[in-house]
Amino acid sequence: MSITDVVTILTALWVGFSGLSLMRRAPFVVEPLVQYEVPRSWWTPLALAKLAGSAGLLIGLAIPLLGLLAGAGLALYFLGAVITVLRARSYKTVAFPLLYLAPVTATLALGLTA
Repeated sequence: MSITDVVTILTALWVGFSGLSLMRRAPFVVEPLVQYEVPRSWWTPLALAKLAGSAGLLIGLAIPLLGLLAGAGLALYFLGAVITVLRARSYKTVAFPLLYLAPVTATLALGLTA
């Protein structure tokens, strides 16, 4: 198993945890969404996007192009999350979406170099 595989699996689990937490409406996930004024009608599609991206990363271990597309989609997703937090002027919480953007970006970069 390569370092790329390990990073990909850990990133997929991390993003999957985030997606499941949103699906379950865990308070530590939904309270900030309320603060950022993200409409409740978006929560399930956002959770499904995270879960699909997580699955795409794992499938990408067998089908690299799919993994790259999933990584790119997740990078855009979490970049959007950073922008949402900044637009809400919640500067003290901008680290949270960055904790997802960083490993997704690293996974994508490793996938592009493989």
